[in-house]
Order: sequence, then C-alpha cells, then structure tokens
Amino acid sequence: MSQSSMVEVQRYPFNKDAISELRSNAFAADSWPLVYVLSDEKHRRAYIGETTDTLTRMSTHLKHDEKQLLTAVHLITSEYFNKSATLDVESLLIKYMAADGKYTLLNGNLGLADHNYYQRDALYNEVFREVWNRLIAKGVVSRTLDHLDNSDVFKYSPYKSLSFDQRQGLLTIMHELLNPGVKNIVIEGGAGTGKSVLAIFLFKLLLSENHHVDLRDFSEDEAEIQSLLAKLRKATPKPKMALVVPMTSFRTTLKKAFKHVSGLSPSMVISPSELAKQHYDIVLVDESHRLRKRKNLGAYFGSFDKTCAALSMDKHSCSEVDWVCQQSAKAIFFYDQGQSIKPSDADTEVFLRLKAAKDSVKHSLLSQFRVKAGQPYVEFVDNLLNGRVGEEEVFRANNYEFEVFESLGDMVQAINEKETKVGLSRLIAGYSWPWISKKDSTAYDIVVDGVQLRWNSTNTDWINKEGSHNEVGCIHTTQGYDLNYAGIIFGEEIRFDTETQSIVIDKTNYFDRTGGQGIKDPEELKQYIINIYRTIMLRGIRGTFVYACDKALREYLKQHIPLRTPNQVENRASEVVDLKPYVNAVPLFDLQAAAGTFSDLQNAQGKDWVAVPSGIQVREGMFACRVIGESMNRVIPNGTLCLFRPDRGGSRNGKTVLVECTDSIDADFGSRYTVKVYESFKTENAHGWLHKRIQLKPNSYDQNFETLELNEDNAHQYRVVGEFMCVIE
Repeated sequence: MSQSSMVEVQRYPFNKDAISELRSNAFAADSWPLVYVLSDEKHRRAYIGETTDTLTRMSTHLKHDEKQLLTAVHLITSEYFNKSATLDVESLLIKYMAADGKYTLLNGNLGLADHNYYQRDALYNEVFREVWNRLIAKGVVSRTLDHLDNSDVFKYSPYKSLSFDQRQGLLTIMHELLNPGVKNIVIEGGAGTGKSVLAIFLFKLLLSENHHVDLRDFSEDEAEIQSLLAKLRKATPKPKMALVVPMTSFRTTLKKAFKHVSGLSPSMVISPSELAKQHYDIVLVDESHRLRKRKNLGAYFGSFDKTCAALSMDKHSCSEVDWVCQQSAKAIFFYDQGQSIKPSDADTEVFLRLKAAKDSVKHSLLSQFRVKAGQPYVEFVDNLLNGRVGEEEVFRANNYEFEVFESLGDMVQAINEKETKVGLSRLIAGYSWPWISKKDSTAYDIVVDGVQLRWNSTNTDWINKEGSHNEVGCIHTTQGYDLNYAGIIFGEEIRFDTETQSIVIDKTNYFDRTGGQGIKDPEELKQYIINIYRTIMLRGIRGTFVYACDKALREYLKQHIPLRTPNQVENRASEVVDLKPYVNAVPLFDLQAAAGTFSDLQNAQGKDWVAVPSGIQVREGMFACRVIGESMNRVIPNGTLCLFRPDRGGSRNGKTVLVECTDSIDADFGSRYTVKVYESFKTENAHGWLHKRIQLKPNSYDQNFETLELNEDNAHQYRVVGEFMCVIE
C-alpha cells in the first residue's frame, strides 16, 4: 500500500468567494465523508470537524460569528474513510491538536468517545498517523504524536474520554452541585483512577459557553448532562471557580495545561493560601490528601499563620481543609487517604468528619487508568508493602514490566534504555539520603556499590526538566504525575526483619527534614513511609523496576516480584561463547545498508557471528548487517542491527528488502546498498511477464524521503540480496 494514497490533505482559502473552489475536490463534491480543519494563522485559532456534506457545512460555518473569522480550510480525505473512521479521526485530532498547542481550539467537544469499529486497530491507527504526518508537512501541527503522548498537556487535557466510573462521578457531582443541602463532595480514588482528569474536565465543562459545548459522544448521558448544565447555569450563570493544588510542582504543571485550553487560564489553578483573596462559588481540590495543618511546615509556617489570620481562623486548630470549606459555596475534594505522606498533611480524622457531615456526599472511582496492569497490580503493591502477600505469591502481568533488580547499576541502565526508547522514564527514591547536591552541585547524594546519583535539581516540574532522567526524583516531584517507566530505589530507611517477617523502619536513615519530626509513634512514621513507596510504585504506566538497598528487603521482594535477568549486554557477551553458526547465530556482515539513497561503495564481508532473537528459525544463508539512516525509521530505527534472509524470488511487493547496486565498472570497488519497501509494476509480452518499473519506497516518519525509481534501462544494475526479517537490537 502506498503511503501517498492513504491520505490526502489539501488547503483552500476559507471565505464566501472561495467556497466554489471546494467543488474541485472530488471527495467534497461527491459527498464523501471527510475531516476538515478550519484555522487562522494570525490569531492562532482553529476548529476541527467531520462531514459528508462539505459544501453545506462550510456555508454554515461562514455564518457563525467566530468560525467566519477563520481564514483557511484543510480537507483531509482518504479512500479508507467511512463515517466511523472520520468521527474517530476528528476526535483524535481534537485531543492531539489541543495538546500540540499551535492553535486554540474553538471545539466544544468534551468527553470524546473512544469507540471501536471495523479495522480500527489493524488499519485506522496507521491511517491516523498518516493524517498527522501530513498535517505536520502542511504546517498545521508541529509536534510528533510520540512526543505528545508523553506530554502533560495531553495527559491533562479536558478533551479526553471518560470512563464509566468517571461519567458516574461527573453526574454525581453535577447533581450535588444543584442540591441545596450539599456543600462538600468528596471523590475518593486510588492513584491512577483519573481524579485529575475528571477535575479538569468538570472545570472546563462548567466554564464553557453553551455554543462551545458538544456532548454528542456521551450518547445516553448527553441529555441528562445538558439538562444539569442548563440548571447550573441558570443558578449561577458565571461561577467563580478555582482549582486548588497543594503541591507546588504539580500546580505548575497544571497551570501549563490550562494555558493551552480555550476558556481556561493558568490563574485559575491556585495554592491553598490564595483562597484568602476571595470567596468562590465552586472550589475543586486535586490531591486534597496533601492539604496541610500547622505541623512541620518549615518555611511555610509564616504564610500559613498569615492566611489563618486573614480568614479569622485559629491557626492551631484549623487546616487548609477548613480554608476550602469557608471560602467556597461548594467544595469538591479529590481524595486518596493512601497518598498522605507527611505529618504536615491534614489528619485523616479531618476527612472522616468531612465525609460524615450532613452536608457532605462521597463517591468512589475504582477503575485503574494509569497502570496497564490494572487494579490487581494496585492491590498487590498495597499487600506487598503491608505484609499481606502469600508466601509463594508472585505478581506477573503480560502487559506490564514489573521486575526487581540485584544491582542498582543494572536498574539505572534499564531506566536509561527505556528513556531512550519511549521517554518519560525516571528514577525515584525514598528519603534515605540527605540532599547534599542542593548546596554543592558537584556532590553526589546517593552512592550505592559505585553507582553515583544526584537528587532532583529542581522542585518545580522536575519530571519535564531536560536531563531529569539522569537524576533521582522524590515523592514531592512525582506525586500526581504519570511516567512510562519508574525505577524505584528503596533506601536504607526501609528494611525487612527476617524474624518478624515484616517491613520495619530505620528512622536514623530517614532524611526528610519535616517528614519525621514530632512523630512519637513508630507505626505512624512507618505508615507515612509505606504510603510514599506505595504512591511512587503507582507512577509507571508501562512498567515498574525495583531495587532495595537492604539485602533482606531485596530478598523479600525477590520472593514476590520477577527477578530481572542479567542485562542484555551481559546476555550478548555470554551468548558469544555459545554461538553456533546457523543454529542460533548468523554471520554479521560489515556492510552498512543506507536507509536513504544508496550507500557509498563497500565490499561486504562477514566479520563475526551474531545471535538471532529467540523464536527465529535459523536457516543457512541468513545474515545480519546494520542499517544506517532515517528513511525506514517507522520500522527500522537509525543504526539498528537487522536480520535478513536470502532473496527467494517470487513476489516481493510490499516487502522490505536489501538491494545491492552494482553500477561500478570495477567489482573490486565494491557495491552500494540500501533498504527499502519493494514495489514492481509488470507488463506482459509473448515471452511472459517483465518488470516495467520498480519502486524502492521509504517507510519513514520523515516525508522528505523520496521513492527510488528503477526502469528497464537501469534495473539490471540492481539486485535484491536479502529480505528483511526483524530488528535484532
């Protein structure tokens, strides 16, 4: 299948005089389903839609107060589009373009559906990637999908699908906002249950103007939500709202997310002390388990006392929970008791009283959103840290990498490899080491078996800081965030007692200055530290790696978590000894095939043997070589070692092949090589089929690579010498 034939994107002016030009587009003229992007470069505003009646829809948009000010329309067409596909592409574009940030979207589509349809995974995921690449090529969007998937702006966008749990939570909140007998709403849910996404979605919904709200993807719930929304607007037409986030780092991240959403502003995300400035109609509190009381506040004592005075509250008996209740007509707390991690956090009893109050209601979120291993993993981690796992119980999940390491160095290497491969992979540790590098940037904070590491160099938005994968984060720089992979270092403050068969705490090795002061009950400190490790072990979407400094704790973890086998470098080194030609290994040729145009001249010679991946049936004639360049990077990353088998003739169309060019006069000068997708066009004469034309096509995210054309005159200079089988490394 040719990439160029899958999707076309064409740009037209958007005004009444130019509407007739759209008739030149066959898809628009013949009422095919298509997707379009209206935009204006000067004011950076855009609208995304789909239609089967392009001309009528554009005429309607030209009568709209805001959309008529847009100046260009890009029509996205494909022979593969149907109604389901265009609805899906429209939804995906709204989600990703909102995160891309080039335009402020005029769309009001909220709670976008994540529905399935025929060949969605098999074909249309690829079609959407092509749509996105074409829009990059047209300058409509700027960032890659892989980049956006890892961005906080995308993760915390209100243009996201809501789970059944979240929809029920949304309806509960809206009903209770209209209930005059209810003042406080507590939404409980563990880490990764989507509390932040629901809070931001609700915030956007309540502040959107009527003509900017499109809830069609809510299906059966749409009418109820619209009805509730109308009643809320009638009761409070323009509500004063704030999203309170207690943690500085996470607050900074959400401010960035609000900056890219039409109708929202970073100033709407505030700290607890900013509540003293005014009274609000509705206050939402994300991570409300981190609201504080007057204990171990360090430099925050002064600000806490000042706010209490401004609110006429007793600083010794109140907490920030009281500030929220007093300064809001309605308060919505998103809460997880298991993520309270310091003595300065408001007491559990405060929330128990809040939930038991006559004017309070509560609702629970249970579905696991973040961790791919789901709720069973969450429950296992909780049981593991609280000594409730069976003696022989081991947690395994096919879709989740959960491993314990014997060596910290190996785990650091594994995280670095994940960072290189998928990004957003970070090391996180408990407070077992003082922060020496805060005053001496050349010093190392964590030194274990020759491995030297430094704590996070900033407390603000550390996850997204350049180079943060080379540092170690703590609970305060990671709570509330998603990671692809988390490497957890259990420090010396948490150990395993083999006599009592339980986890114990060594307070002398706990260096959080405000985390342990004033705690007389060892069990209280233990619970805080358990909560810290529980919270950071629930950051990884794709996997969690674990290393424990205490040998006894490491042995305990090894009983219940799969042990990481020796790293791949060691594997390859050991396999060299046992390599058997054409049994488990193939010759490695020293040629470097170019993923671009043909390589420079080279004489290919076998220089070594290399192991093939397990599961490959090795045949004589197979070989390996390295592919250099970006023209095949959708399949073969630049510099990758690849496995080939000899060309067996027959149809090669659509296959990735290694092609040799022998255009040199003297064979001693060698040949040139390239790797491409093969496509031939044949003709028939009295002697049979002949190649009329051969195309060698790139398969790259970079659209600038061109297809190489071979014709009858020069085809004899080229020879297919291998068929690509797989990437070895």
